[in-house]
Amino acid sequence: MLLATAAPAQGTPAAAAATQAVILIVGDSLSAEYGLARGTGWVNLLTQRLAREKLPWRVVNASISGDTTSGGRTRLPALLREHSPRVVVIELGGNDALRGLPLAMTQGNLTAMAQAAKAAGARVLIAGVQVPPNYGRPYGEAFANLFATVAKAEGTALVPFILAGVADVPDADRFFQPDRIHPTAEAQPRMLDNVWPALRPLLRAPG
Repeated sequence: MLLATAAPAQGTPAAAAATQAVILIVGDSLSAEYGLARGTGWVNLLTQRLAREKLPWRVVNASISGDTTSGGRTRLPALLREHSPRVVVIELGGNDALRGLPLAMTQGNLTAMAQAAKAAGARVLIAGVQVPPNYGRPYGEAFANLFATVAKAEGTALVPFILAGVADVPDADRFFQPDRIHPTAEAQPRMLDNVWPALRPLLRAPG
């Protein structure tokens, strides 16, 4: 026996969600709440801020711990079809550096992701990361610059360093879990504050 599914009534949470434009976050462990209590990561804090400011946007967090730009590039087309986002935040690249992947590959993947999101009608924000000093200054500078290079070439918004005020302060250890890679809950509001100024202008009337 087949049961018909009723359309959500106006005013219900389901109906409200259906009318909200989507912000799609495609990231790695920095956005996937790795090692944190559920609901304490910067992406969830973004959802809370949108609600407080009564902005008609819904956040879909498609971040996966350990993901690379290659993984994000592979996953993105299906995510775009499923969620039809109006804004896409790309927070990937850190695992590329940890695995020693070529910078040209990382840049190419980010470029392809930005182009695919724009072709689907979304506004794009690229959130950059940086590597520790032990990688060497030339590599560190080249890696940090590739995010700005892609953003400029593709006309996207940019967060130069999502961990600004977290990883580059004298007392940085207190903002990181014991692995010294993943930020603590205390760091998450700072991460959101880094993203918000670049994201907020993209949240003009959807459509």
